[in-house]
Amino acid sequence: MAFSLTTKTLLLTACLAVLPATATATGNALGVVSQAQGLPREFEEHFFDVPLAVRVDLDGRYLGDAMVVLSRDERVQLLEFTDHLESREPESLRRRWQERLASGRPLGDCQKDCPDGLRAIHYSLVNSQLSLLTHAAELAGDAPRFHTLPEHGSGLLLRNQLNLVSDGRETSGLYSLQGQGSLDNWTTLANAQVDRGGISGQDTRHRISQLYAERLHDEHFYRLGYFTPGAQGLTRQPRLLGQSPDTTLGLMFGSSDSLLIDNGQPSSTPIYVTPNRPGVVEIYRNGVLINSQPVQPGLQALDTRVLPGGIYQVEVRLLEDGQETSRTDEFVYKPSSWRNPDSRWRYNLYLGQQTSLLSNWDEQHDDSLSAGVLANYLLHPRAVLGLSVQQVDEAMQYGTSLDWDALDRLKLYGNVYRTEDQGNGYDLQMIHSHDLGSLVLSHSRSWLETTSRSTHSQYVRYEEQSQSSLLLTHRLDNRSTATIRLAHSSGAADGMGIDLGWSHYGKFLGSDANWRLTLFDRPGTRSSGDARSRGVNLAVSMSLGGPGERIAASIGSRTSHDGGRDHNASLSYQRDVDLGVVRSLGATATVDRYGAGLGGNAQFQNQVLHGDAYAQSSSYNGEVSAGLNLQSIVAVGEGKLAMTGQYLPHDAGLIVDVESDIDGLVLRADDQHGLSASLQPGRNVIPVGAYKSGYVQFDLEGDDEAAVIQPTSFDYHLNRGGVGYRKLRVMRTVTVLGRLLNRQGQPMQGAQVVNHASRSVSEPGGHFAVEMSESTPTLEVRQGGESLCLLQLDFNRLEREGDVLLAGDLQCVPGRMAQAEGVPMENKS
Repeated sequence: MAFSLTTKTLLLTACLAVLPATATATGNALGVVSQAQGLPREFEEHFFDVPLAVRVDLDGRYLGDAMVVLSRDERVQLLEFTDHLESREPESLRRRWQERLASGRPLGDCQKDCPDGLRAIHYSLVNSQLSLLTHAAELAGDAPRFHTLPEHGSGLLLRNQLNLVSDGRETSGLYSLQGQGSLDNWTTLANAQVDRGGISGQDTRHRISQLYAERLHDEHFYRLGYFTPGAQGLTRQPRLLGQSPDTTLGLMFGSSDSLLIDNGQPSSTPIYVTPNRPGVVEIYRNGVLINSQPVQPGLQALDTRVLPGGIYQVEVRLLEDGQETSRTDEFVYKPSSWRNPDSRWRYNLYLGQQTSLLSNWDEQHDDSLSAGVLANYLLHPRAVLGLSVQQVDEAMQYGTSLDWDALDRLKLYGNVYRTEDQGNGYDLQMIHSHDLGSLVLSHSRSWLETTSRSTHSQYVRYEEQSQSSLLLTHRLDNRSTATIRLAHSSGAADGMGIDLGWSHYGKFLGSDANWRLTLFDRPGTRSSGDARSRGVNLAVSMSLGGPGERIAASIGSRTSHDGGRDHNASLSYQRDVDLGVVRSLGATATVDRYGAGLGGNAQFQNQVLHGDAYAQSSSYNGEVSAGLNLQSIVAVGEGKLAMTGQYLPHDAGLIVDVESDIDGLVLRADDQHGLSASLQPGRNVIPVGAYKSGYVQFDLEGDDEAAVIQPTSFDYHLNRGGVGYRKLRVMRTVTVLGRLLNRQGQPMQGAQVVNHASRSVSEPGGHFAVEMSESTPTLEVRQGGESLCLLQLDFNRLEREGDVLLAGDLQCVPGRMAQAEGVPMENKS
């Protein structure tokens, strides 16, 4: 077969060399039939309705070499790409266009069903080139700045979230229902929650925190309804002193980068804690628990990936042995990148009445005016100025900030803020990065205002608080890094703290291992009897023989509850498992001067929810701390409903029904904008990007199966909150080799051989190769747009070599079902 294709290509090339000059000069404007009129008659059968090697270009860019079939009715069908080593286009683009042209498309201008902005398809016989023209070629040099919104669409996405944490005496928890829906170009959002414990005490509280509609138009957004004001589309929100804006009934208008093309992805900044003993960190936003995590002794960063995007303040509570040992205010910083310097202003404006909806929260400032202006101004491509003026709880809050990339490796951040009747302050931060590490300097100072009144006078006192820190990270060699952190604070907690760390990556007992040595001297807390907390700790973590199997151990000394020495050791084991819904299991044992403590954790996931649970007992007082985090997503769209337990972003989604004859099938879905998910037979939900048109590609997890995925990709264009519906088939396949014969026993040339899994075209000698579904062993033969016959293959009677079946000669009699039993092929070519 390969020899005949090569010979045919050489013959056609020779014929093109002797074409009339008029045909060559005007070939670009002629149809394929007109172009072929210059060929000798005996070569036409090697040009139409047979596989032909061509070069494929997309908007003038080389996409690859491919095999195509040209028909006399001016249609082209792309069979497969054969070479693309010199192409700079991604493989995903070739797969998409192969799918677009697999069933054949008319040459010339695209009149209907034009995917991906297709404008025209042209074939040039002179240089054997197939050219695809899309709207992207027309937009060259004048590219649009904003994504267009989908013309139609609807859907609903509901995220259920449950967080529980217990310190051995009290239990705090949150149940939250977050919903967003799409109706044409409008997005509706609603948040409702019930919480108990924590900052609110043991009272059970409930409220609706958001219920509004929002619409985007180019670089602006419009919001109307009941919402919690916050920065949107701003690079920097100045820090403020006092309460954050609460729920407001009103309207909001401002800048948005959501529709900007090539908008950057959000990023996060670390939040550090330094526990003295094993404990639990609780993270609160606006007084509501949004996450909790177990932590081990030593300086470490919290996992902020699970926190919502945006720029907002959180309260971080550290509990050790069931007792709160520290409470700090931190900022979660996940802004959108500023991508458009032509427009120097970014702003948010809101106006309304501070109120509560279906809430039993104790709100002292309900019915007060809620208004604010938050703005960013691009002073220079390296400097962004932030401004904020807000009225919150009947008090004016003022703030300004500056983000300055002074040098390529030097960044400066600063805030100055004031709140009426509460105080004022500032904070500064410098970040310097170099080839071997980084240096971070931070300093903040605030003056909290308190007013005392007597019979004849009024006194204002200011309580000063400050905090300074230096963090130096330096790479000693390719395997070792040293860290130094100095911190000094005054006010409620007073004193200097130092943490020294050394980490090393190497081998231990033949396995990869990470070593970490830490020395610390920090101000005292309740867990150290208010004495200086000093100690040393050596820890090692390493992988074991099995996949997903890890072990960690540590030994050290620290200050005990009564201020003495507390020698301690710990051992942890973690393993990925497949036990029904359980995906990972872990256990921890600790020993110190008070006794032994045990802990365990598990991660689980099924078709409807995912989450994690942990528990640990204190060696000091035997109390047990535990936590549980659960989430699930419900999607409704195009008359379908689905639930998923995968952890997915939920701006928009696709419900996908997967049909397959493969046991234990696992598919991977990858969105062009970076999202991914796993699919199994049945109903699934996969995340996709909102506002931007795109596509999702599917691949098998592993390459052991010979299978065909139909289709291999889906297009989408959804509003935020929109949900689409698609169907997907995955079939186990074999490759069938054979030769088609007509009623008279002559080879059939240019006939299409079609199966559920794929299609092919027979060559002049009647030979063909096609992938066939094992569960549907039937081939349909078509020619001239008409179905000629069906061929039923009996796998038990055909010669088989691995995944290849030798079908031999197959006679096609129009209007009749033929049984193919593997008749040997005669050499008739």
